[in-house]
Amino acid sequence: MSEKIAVLIPCYNEEVTIAKVVDDFRAALPEATVYVYDNNSTDRTGEIAREHGAVVRFEPRQGKGNVVRQMFRDIEADCYLMVDGDDTYPAEAGRTLCDPILEGRADMTVGDRLSNGTYAEENKRAFHGFGNDLVRLMIKWIYGYGFDDVMTGYRAFSRAFVKTFPVLSEGFQIETELSIHAVDRRWRILDVPIEYRDRPAGSSSKLNTVSDGVKVIMAIASLFKNYRPLKFFSLVALVFALIGLVLGIPIIAEYARTGLVPRFPTAILAAAFMFLCGLSLATGLVLDTVAKNDRRQWELAVYREMGHRPPITPPTERNLID
Repeated sequence: MSEKIAVLIPCYNEEVTIAKVVDDFRAALPEATVYVYDNNSTDRTGEIAREHGAVVRFEPRQGKGNVVRQMFRDIEADCYLMVDGDDTYPAEAGRTLCDPILEGRADMTVGDRLSNGTYAEENKRAFHGFGNDLVRLMIKWIYGYGFDDVMTGYRAFSRAFVKTFPVLSEGFQIETELSIHAVDRRWRILDVPIEYRDRPAGSSSKLNTVSDGVKVIMAIASLFKNYRPLKFFSLVALVFALIGLVLGIPIIAEYARTGLVPRFPTAILAAAFMFLCGLSLATGLVLDTVAKNDRRQWELAVYREMGHRPPITPPTERNLID
């Protein structure tokens, strides 16, 4: 039997805040089980969490993505509420995030820190807001969906979402991967505004703005290639074609005027770029077929997973039945 709600808290050296986080979520969601996954902490994070009633497990592979992967594999629930252990997200918003999942109105709810301005007021770390906006713009351009807050660590998921989500990331790219997967696989997404507060004194962020930001951008590019290969390789082909035309048009014009090819090496280089253009398009077409087949297999996996669960009756239908 699965639990109704599982609160998932990935942690690394959060002894300053973890007691309050566990207490707050146990009070806000008394029917839920609170899980704390200790990711090689060198302080008393795991011990304190256990003392305050959390189920504590250890994940030796360093990185938030690795922790989330193991959480999703281990835990059985109807609704998974994931939150950071740094006490920046309000536990009282947990019910608002979980209800749309349990009522069958959404497959992923996103705790939006940006719309109400609290993140801009509270967050003191330079360039975090800029990085979030950049990632949002990239996802909007590639996938056509505009998240209100793409990097938030406060989300809830349905069982079908969790059990069919292939975690590829190892670190802080996991939020971006979750967002892109939800958009690409057409899951129902709901943004829920929340009140954000900065870390308390004595608590420090594990996120490195530059190095982790570069990893996030690289993850977006990699997922773009995997999920939308035809679009990705068409853009690569366009770049090759433009370079080939820039190099080749003057040579073609010279040949038309004089009948001579004065810069033979440049002509070969231009032809090579046009060949790469065609090769890139062919690669995109082949990988697009592979991606579509993968999508079909994934859809069947979702049907199988949802087939194990009783159908959820929407509130309006329940009222009519009653």
